[in-house]
Amino acid sequence: MDRDEEKGHGDRSLLFIGDEDDDLGVDRDGGSPPSSDCAGSSFSDRSDDGGDVDGADDGTGTGSGSGSGSGSDADGDKERAPNVARQQATWPQSYRQSIDMLSAVQSPSVSTIMAASPSITKLGSSFLKAGSSFFLKKGATEGSLPLTRPLLPPSLSQLSQQQQPAGRPSTDSLQPRPPAPQPPAVQQRPSAACLKSNYIELPPPSSKCSSGQSIINGLNVLCGVGILTTCFGIKQAGWLSLLLLPLLGACSCYTGLLLKRCIDSSPTIETYPDIGRAAFGTPGRIFVSVVLYLELYACCVEYITLLGDSLSSVFPSAHLAFTGIYLNSHNLFAISMALAILPSVWLRNLSLLSYLSAGGVVATITVVVCLFWVGIGDGVGFHPSGSALNLTHLPLALGLYGYCFSGHSVFPNIYSSMKERSQFPFVLVFCFIVVTIVYSGVAATGFLMFGESTMSQFTLNMPQQYVPSKIAIWMTIVNPYTKYALTMTPVALSIEEALPKMMRNYVAGMCVRTALVLSTVVVALSFPYFALVMALLGSVFTMLVALILPCACYLSIKRDLVLLWEVVLCITIILIGFGCACVGSYTSINQMIGGS
Repeated sequence: MDRDEEKGHGDRSLLFIGDEDDDLGVDRDGGSPPSSDCAGSSFSDRSDDGGDVDGADDGTGTGSGSGSGSGSDADGDKERAPNVARQQATWPQSYRQSIDMLSAVQSPSVSTIMAASPSITKLGSSFLKAGSSFFLKKGATEGSLPLTRPLLPPSLSQLSQQQQPAGRPSTDSLQPRPPAPQPPAVQQRPSAACLKSNYIELPPPSSKCSSGQSIINGLNVLCGVGILTTCFGIKQAGWLSLLLLPLLGACSCYTGLLLKRCIDSSPTIETYPDIGRAAFGTPGRIFVSVVLYLELYACCVEYITLLGDSLSSVFPSAHLAFTGIYLNSHNLFAISMALAILPSVWLRNLSLLSYLSAGGVVATITVVVCLFWVGIGDGVGFHPSGSALNLTHLPLALGLYGYCFSGHSVFPNIYSSMKERSQFPFVLVFCFIVVTIVYSGVAATGFLMFGESTMSQFTLNMPQQYVPSKIAIWMTIVNPYTKYALTMTPVALSIEEALPKMMRNYVAGMCVRTALVLSTVVVALSFPYFALVMALLGSVFTMLVALILPCACYLSIKRDLVLLWEVVLCITIILIGFGCACVGSYTSINQMIGGS
C-alpha cells in the first residue's frame, strides 16, 4: 500500500474539485469568474506551490497525526505559513506549464478557444439559428445534446435537467409540449486564465488525459531525433551493442515507475523538481531543475546541428563569401535557420506550435517508412557487414542508445495529467516496448543498407534522387524547426523568472530569448559533431535524469519502506548509470577534442 493511500489520498483528482465548483458557480450566477485568485498568482501556482512535502523534506511530520484541539491546529497553521511562503517562492515556478506544452500533454481545447473568442461564438450561434429547423428535429429523435452555446461546458441548469431522480418518469415518453420561452443566454466571458499573461498565453489543462492520449504523449516524447543515430551506434560498437537498447530500456522503464511512486507519496508532488525537493530539500529541487534545463538547452543545440546537416545535404553547393568571411553550406544554413526560428521563440502564445510538436510520432513513422521504402523498393538492398563487438567505441554507442530514452523529465507531468492514473504502468511499459522495437529495427535496417559508410544520421546516406529520401530529409528539417521554440521556452522562462522584478518585461524577455538562440548557434558551430554531442548528452544528462536521480530520490523519499531487493536494485542502477556517465562522457569529449 502506498503512502498516499494510507493518508487518504487514494484519488488525487479530488484535489481539483474546487476549479469545477468555481465554474459551476459562475454559470449559476450568470457572470464571469472572479479574477482575484487568478490575478494574484501565476499559472504554475497550481502545481509548484506545493513543491515541498510535509514530513518528507524536513522530517517533522506536521502534515499528519491526530490533533489536540483548535489551539493546536492554529499553532500548526502558523508554523506551516512560512513553509508555504518558501514553497511559493522556490525557483522555478514555470516548470509545470512549460513542460506540459513541450510534451503536448494537453493541447488547447475547443471550448477554451471559443471562450477566448466571443466573435467565433457569435458566428457559431447565428449559423445554428439558421439551420435549427432541421437539426432540432433530428436531435429530438436521436437524443443529441442541446444546440445552445455549442462546444461549451454545460450549464448548471442543463446538468440538473440531465440528472433526473430515479423515481420520476422521464418526460420524453409523454406527449410533447411546446417549448417554453427561454431568456437569452448570457454571453460567457473568457476566463481570467485565458486573458492573463504572466509567463505565457496558454491556459492550464482543463481536463485529464485518457490512457490512449497518454500513450501518444509518451511516444511523442520518446520518439525523437535519437532514432537517426542508432545505426551509427552499430557501426561504432558492433552488432552486439544492440543488446544495450533493451537493457537501457528496461532500466529506464523501471525508474519511470519509481517516479510514479514518488509522486504517489504526497499529493503535493506533481513534477520532477517537486520530487527533487521532497527527496533533498530546496537544493535538490534547484539541482534537478538546472539539470533538466541544461538537457533542454543541449537538445536545442542538436536541433541547430541537425538543421545545418540536413539542409547542406539538400543544397551542398550553397555558400556565402562576404568581406573576407566565408561560410560553407553547413554554417550558412545553421545561422539562417536560427534566424528563421528566432521569431517563434519570441512568441508568448505557443498554442499553434503545441499542436505542431505533437506530430513527432507522425514524423518518426514517416522517416521509418521512407527508410524501409528505400531499402526494399528502390534497389538499395541489404548487405550484411560489420563486426560483432568493438569495445573501443562501445562507450560512444552507450551514449547514443541512452539518449533514445531521455523522457523522464516529462513522465511526471504525463502521470499527473492522466484521468486514470492506475493505467500509468501499462502506458509506460507499452511506450518503452514500442520504442525499443522501433529503435532496434531501424538500427539493424539502416546498417544493413549502408554498412561501414553509415553516417551520423542515416538520412544523409539515403540517395537524393528517390522521393522517399526527400520526404525523410524534409521531415527531419520540419520536426526540429517546430520543436525548437517549445524546447527553449522552459529554459527562457526559468531565466526570466530569476530576473529582478523590475526587469520582468517583454523587452527583457526578448533579449534573454535572443541571447539563448544565438548561444546555441555558437555552440553548434563550435562542436559540429551531431553523433558525438548526442553521445555526450546521453552519457551525462540521460544517465543522470533517467537512471541516477530517480533511484536516489526514491530511496530518499521512501526510506524505511523500501524492500531490501529494491534497495539493491536501485543501488545497482545508480552504479551502472554513474559508470556509463563517466566512461561515455570521457570518450565523447576525447573524440570531439581530437576532431574525429
